[in-house]
Amino acid sequence: MFFVLMITVILLALVGLVYLLTRFRKFASVKRLTEKRTWLRWGVPLAALAVIVVFGWLDFLDTAIAVLHLTLFWALAELLGLILRKLTGKRPRFYWQGALALLVTAAYLGAGAFLNYHVFETRYELTTTKALGTERLRVAQISDSHIGTTFDGEGFARHLERIEAANPDLVVITGDFVDDDTTRADMIAACVALGKLQTTYGVYFVFGNHDRGYFGTRDFTGEDLIAELERNGVRVLEDETVEIGEHILLIGRRDRQDPGRAEASQLTQGADASKYIILLDHQPNDFDAEAEAGADLVLCGHTHGGQMFPLAPIGVAIGANDLAYGLETRGGTTFIVSSGISCWAVKFKTGTYSEFVIVDILEREATQ
Repeated sequence: MFFVLMITVILLALVGLVYLLTRFRKFASVKRLTEKRTWLRWGVPLAALAVIVVFGWLDFLDTAIAVLHLTLFWALAELLGLILRKLTGKRPRFYWQGALALLVTAAYLGAGAFLNYHVFETRYELTTTKALGTERLRVAQISDSHIGTTFDGEGFARHLERIEAANPDLVVITGDFVDDDTTRADMIAACVALGKLQTTYGVYFVFGNHDRGYFGTRDFTGEDLIAELERNGVRVLEDETVEIGEHILLIGRRDRQDPGRAEASQLTQGADASKYIILLDHQPNDFDAEAEAGADLVLCGHTHGGQMFPLAPIGVAIGANDLAYGLETRGGTTFIVSSGISCWAVKFKTGTYSEFVIVDILEREATQ
């Protein structure tokens, strides 16, 4: 589905590019320049095209996204201009529509780049009547770091300093820790940084759809990743359950694309229902089954919060995800989907922002 979406974006961007080439000729400065130089009437737009091609060579997908947004805002500006002309009966003295479209696109995607590269801290507070063995259990969730996309291994280590400053009892990584473009050196540096984290109960990891790699082009394998994580004290969970203290069960699911993945009910079968059950699942696609299985808290990632507006509601509407971002409760189960600490492929976040998540779980007395 993702590749179909990307092909659609690229095709629409190509159509938009043709539209934009005709629009650039409407600027007064371009008209004056080409008035007596007919060969320049297409020369100026083609020069703009050359600039776009250079950017496309450096970063094809992000350039396509920028062209698509510029086309949309330009068309909307021209529609607004047409409406104003019909209402006032006057022609504008200058072609403000193009200038407005350029300014809005720059501001919109500039904000999207900031929201992508700047990492926020998002906090949730939950309560439970189950015993935790402590008044408050603090869980830090890291998802979708895609090491090498917006930061390298050393950059990841700097983000971990902020997470450690929150004094988490437990740190969980809910998939897509690395990507196909991640280098072995950055993977090792990120794993070493995880090994230096000071926590009460340690660091736990579940696989996402990118962690094992799709194309076999990087210089390490999924097994190399497991070995490096475990070398640095990170526990890798593949349809496994571990006890955290005396009152908490932590379950890590295999990724949805893993053919050997167990059903949620199998993972909680025989589990002590009096214990607080935290389930880690990279893709938020199995909420009803996980609620039925008796999980108290499910932590997911994968969606990047929708990444670009309006992909989040579209993903939920077509059934690709049960939830694109945030918190939802079904029965006695709370689901939290993180937008991720980084991105993949597209360097803008206009429908969300990058984050790590801090979840505080508090004991409360049961009401009669």
